[in-house]
Amino acid sequence: MRLAFRISSLTKDSDGRNGDTAKRRENRSRISAIWTFAKMRWRLRLRRFVLVNMAFSRTTAFEHLRRAHKQNRLAHAYLITGPPGSGKQLLAADLASLVNGTAAKDVFSARARDIFVARPESKSRRIVIAQIRDLEHTLQMRASNGRRKVAIISDADRLQTEAANAFLKTLEEPPRDSLLLLLSALPESLPETILSRCIGIPLEPDGQRQTRDEEEKLVKILQQASRENNWTIQCAYRLALEFQRLLRTIREEVKRETDEALNKEITQYKDSTDGAWLDEREGYYKALTESFYLQRRAGMIETLFAWWTDVLRARNGVAQRDLPHAKEATAALATRFSTAEILRRIRCVEELRDQLARNIHEALAIEVAFLTIFSAK
Repeated sequence: MRLAFRISSLTKDSDGRNGDTAKRRENRSRISAIWTFAKMRWRLRLRRFVLVNMAFSRTTAFEHLRRAHKQNRLAHAYLITGPPGSGKQLLAADLASLVNGTAAKDVFSARARDIFVARPESKSRRIVIAQIRDLEHTLQMRASNGRRKVAIISDADRLQTEAANAFLKTLEEPPRDSLLLLLSALPESLPETILSRCIGIPLEPDGQRQTRDEEEKLVKILQQASRENNWTIQCAYRLALEFQRLLRTIREEVKRETDEALNKEITQYKDSTDGAWLDEREGYYKALTESFYLQRRAGMIETLFAWWTDVLRARNGVAQRDLPHAKEATAALATRFSTAEILRRIRCVEELRDQLARNIHEALAIEVAFLTIFSAK
C-alpha cells in the first residue's frame, strides 16, 4: 500500500492535474527506479531468510509459543537453536512447564513427571541409540493426570547416526499428546530428514548487544566517509580495509568465546570420556566458530545495504529510514548521486553478499566491491 501510494503520487502534479510530457517522463523514470529497488529488496530478503533465519529473543519466542498453545496450534516438534548462553534450555523448560504443568525450575530435574530428557552421557559424549529407545518407550506410556508428555533432546547435534535414525521414526509418528523439543547450537550438523520435520526457533545470541555495537562502528565509518568531498580509489581501498578490520575483530571475538566453551567442557569431562571425544569436540567448536562468524558478517552486509537503502529513500523523498541516527549523512549523499547511481551501488552490495555466500575469497570480494560502491561515479 505504501509503495502503491508513493507511485500514484508521482503520476500527478501537486494540484492533481497531469503534468507536461517532460514531467511525465521524469516520473516514469522514478517509478521504474522505485519498482526496481522494491523487487531487489524483496529478493535479498528472501535469500537472507534462507541462509540466516531471523532470530528471536527468548521472551518473544515464548510469547509466540504461548499464543499457539492457547489456540491449540502447537506443533508436535520444535528445534530450538542458538549459541551457548542464548537460553535454549530455559525456553525448553518454560514450554515444557506450559504444556505439562511441571514447574520450569524442575523440568530438568528428577522431580519432573512425564518429561524425558536425553543428553550426551556416554564416554564419547554422544547420545546413543539406547537412550533414544528408552525415551521412545516412556513416550508410549500414558501420561498421568492428563499431562502432556515432553521429550527433550539436549545437544541434539550429538546424536549418533543410529540414534538419529531411530528418533526420526518418533518424529514421523509422534505418540499421542507428546511434544518433542530438540536443542542445538549447531543445527547444520543434523540430518536434513530431522530438520525438515521440526519447526525451527532460532534464538538471539547473548552477543546480540556486541553485534549491534560492531554495526554501529560501521555506520560511523560510513558517516565519516560521507563527509569527504571526493571519493578516490585510495578512499575506497581504505574503507575496504576498515571493513575487513571489523570482520577480523568479530572472528577473534567468536573464536575466543568458543575456545572458552571448549576448555570448560574439557575440564568437566576429561576424566570421564574416551580419547576420541576431544578430537570430535575440537571439530565441533571449529564448525561452530565459522557458523557464528558468518551470521555476524551477514549482519554487517545488511547494515551496508541499509545504508544505501536510506540514501535511495532520501533521494526520492521517502521519510522512512532503517538507520535514523545516520539520516543527515545519507541525505547528504543523496544530493551527490542520481537514483541510477545509487541503485548501481545497491546492486553491488547484493552481488557482494551473493559472492560471499558462494565462498569466494573474502578479502578480494570486499575490495573489488568497495572500489565500485565508494567510487566517485
